[in-house]
Amino acid sequence: MERKTFQVPNIGCDGCVRTIKNEVAQISGVRTVDGVVDTKTVTVEWDTPATWQQIESTLKEIDYAPAPA
Repeated sequence: MERKTFQVPNIGCDGCVRTIKNEVAQISGVRTVDGVVDTKTVTVEWDTPATWQQIESTLKEIDYAPAPA
């Protein structure tokens, strides 16, 4: 299983976190999605067939792109 924690500058409220959780959780292979409004961070755990590129692409589509590393 892979795990990544990253910043999402566009997070502003619990609704933002809910949207991220709902959309990313639909990707086949994603195990967990957690977000924290105060720190604007998201943690995703996934197995194949999900990939980081797929998760990042989904986040960009819904206007919650991860901050550049």
